[in-house]
Amino acid sequence: MTKFFAQGGYAFFVWGAYGMVALVLLAEILQLRAQQRTILARLGRLIRLRGEHDQ
Repeated sequence: MTKFFAQGGYAFFVWGAYGMVALVLLAEILQLRAQQRTILARLGRLIRLRGEHDQ
């Protein structure tokens, strides 16, 4: 098992690459969630404004 995790001497680069991919995927998910909240808030304001305009 130790040999597997050592990756033939390239463990730092191999596991570093996996770590960077995980970090980028997490950042993407967080950014998309923030963007979704912004879009939903804008839609809510638009709906409220249209409701006020109709009255």
